[in-house]
Amino acid sequence: MAGGPTGMVQGCRLARGGPRDAGASRIGGLPPSYAYNGRRMTPDKHDRRDFLRVAGAGALLASTPGPGEATSVPAAADLCDTSAVDLAALIKARKVSAREVMAAHLDRIRKVNPTINAIVAKLDDDACLALADAADARTAKGQALGPLHGLPIAFKDLQPAVGFPYTRGSLIYKDARPTEDSVLVERLRRAGALAIGKTNTPEFGMGSHTYNKVYGTTRNPYDPSKSAGGSSGGAGAALASGMLPIADGSDMGGSLRNPGNFNNVVGFRPTVGVVPSAPNPFPLFGFSTNGPLARTVADVAMLMSVMAGADPRDPGSAPSDPASFRGRLETEVRGKRIAWCPDLGGLPLDPRVRTVLAAQRQTFETLGCIVEDAVPDLRDADNIFLTMRAFRSGLSYGPLLAEHRAEMKPEAVTETEAGLAVTTAALGKAMLQHGQLLERMRRFEERYDFICCAVNQLPPFDATLDWPKAIDGVAMEHYVAWMKSAYWITTTFRPAISVPAGFTDDGLPVGLQIVGRHRGDLGLLQMAWRFEQATGVGKRRPARG
Repeated sequence: MAGGPTGMVQGCRLARGGPRDAGASRIGGLPPSYAYNGRRMTPDKHDRRDFLRVAGAGALLASTPGPGEATSVPAAADLCDTSAVDLAALIKARKVSAREVMAAHLDRIRKVNPTINAIVAKLDDDACLALADAADARTAKGQALGPLHGLPIAFKDLQPAVGFPYTRGSLIYKDARPTEDSVLVERLRRAGALAIGKTNTPEFGMGSHTYNKVYGTTRNPYDPSKSAGGSSGGAGAALASGMLPIADGSDMGGSLRNPGNFNNVVGFRPTVGVVPSAPNPFPLFGFSTNGPLARTVADVAMLMSVMAGADPRDPGSAPSDPASFRGRLETEVRGKRIAWCPDLGGLPLDPRVRTVLAAQRQTFETLGCIVEDAVPDLRDADNIFLTMRAFRSGLSYGPLLAEHRAEMKPEAVTETEAGLAVTTAALGKAMLQHGQLLERMRRFEERYDFICCAVNQLPPFDATLDWPKAIDGVAMEHYVAWMKSAYWITTTFRPAISVPAGFTDDGLPVGLQIVGRHRGDLGLLQMAWRFEQATGVGKRRPARG
C-alpha cells in the first residue's frame, strides 16, 4: 500500500521513535504531556489559559474582508486571519509578498502548534521561506500565476505527496515516502500552493477524532482540552488557529464536515466524482471523496476551482467545469424550499447543539426561504454505510492483520475483521437498499431544494477520549455511532457542507449541515454563502491572548 523509499527527505523532519519519543514531540509540535498513552491520552497539562498565554497577541473576533475586496495590506499578525481569496489577490497585486505571508504563518505555527498539534512533518522554516522566495521570483518575472499562488498549505496525511512522509497516521507506515503525488496534491501544487508539511489524521482516517501513535492528538483551538474532530482534524484546527489559509481533506463518513463543525470553519463534501481521487484502489466505490476546508465559503469555492474536473486516472470522476466555481456566489435564494430536520427524524442530539441550530432557522426565513419540518426517508442508511465501509476496510487492511495487528488501534482491527466477514448476501442487500434510498431521495428533491440538519450530534468532546460513549443519555454502540448525522447523509450521495452556526454557552463551535441536490454543488455553495453572510459566525476566531 505504501510506496517510495525510506530515509530522510531534505528539509523534512520526521519523528523516528514512538509517540513518547522526544523527536516525535518536537517534530509534530506535540508537547510530551500530550503523548499517546494507550486508549486515552495523558491528562491535560495545558488548559485554555495556557493556550492563551503561549499563543501571542490577537483579537477574539477577526473580521474577514469580502472576496476580492482587500484594499489595504493587513498587519503581519493579521495576515494569518485574512481570507485566502484576499491573500491571493494581495500577492498577485504585489501589495504583499509570498515571503511576508509565509513568515507570518510560520510565526503563528511556532506559537500555536506546540499546543494544537495540527501540522506535522513540517519543513524547516528556511525551506518554507525558500519556497516563498521562489514564488515571489515568479511574480517578479511576470509569469502566469495560479489561483493559489504563494499560499502555504499542508496536505492531509492520507494524501501521498513527494517530499513528505506518508504515514496515514499509522506506525506501520511511519517511514513511508511516496514517489508520486496524488492527483489532488498535483493540482494544488500546480495552482501555486506552497507545501510546508502535512496535517494530522487518525489512523487510516478511521473515526472523527484525530489521534494516532505517530504524532499524537490534535486539539481544538477554541478549547485545547477538546477534540478537533477528524479525520481532517489537523486541517480544521490549522485553519481555525490561522496556521494555514487553505486546506484539503477527505470525507467518507463526515471527515470534511466534522472538522469544519468542531473548528468553526467551512468543510465541504462535494458530490462524489466532482473531485477526482487517484491513486485509489476503489475508484468506483462512490462513498468517499476529497474536498476542501477553509475559513470562508468563498475560499472553499476558490479551492473547488482547482480541485474539480475529471481526470483519466480516476474512472469514477465525472466531467465538470472547474471555472464555474469562480463565478459569483451571491444569488437570490428567496423561495427556495428547505427541509428542516436537525436530528434527521430522531437521532439523539445534544441539547446544546439543538439550541444553536434552532436559533438559525429564522435566518433562512429572513432570507426568504420556505422552511418546513420535513425528514428524508433514510431508513437502511445505517446498514448501507456500515456494511460498505466494513467491506472496504476488510479489503484495504485485511492483509495487514497477520503481521501488524499489534500496531493497529482496536477499532481498526475490529472493523477490518468485520469487513472480512461480510458475505455476498449482506453486501448485495446493502447495495439494493442503497438503490432504493437514492430513489427516495430523488423524489424528496421534487419538493425540497436543501436539507438542514446537524453536522454532528454533540459539540467537541474531551480530547483524551477515544470516542464519545453517549449522547444525551443514549449509549453509542460503536466508535462511529456518534457520527450518524454525517454518515447517513453520505449515503445520499448528495453534496453537503458544514457552515459555522453558533457557539455553546461554554464557547464550543457548532456548525449547520446543509445538503444540496445531486450535483448541485455550486447551488449549495451559494446557499451556504448567503447563510454565512447573514450570520457572521465564521468571523469569530479563537482567542489568542
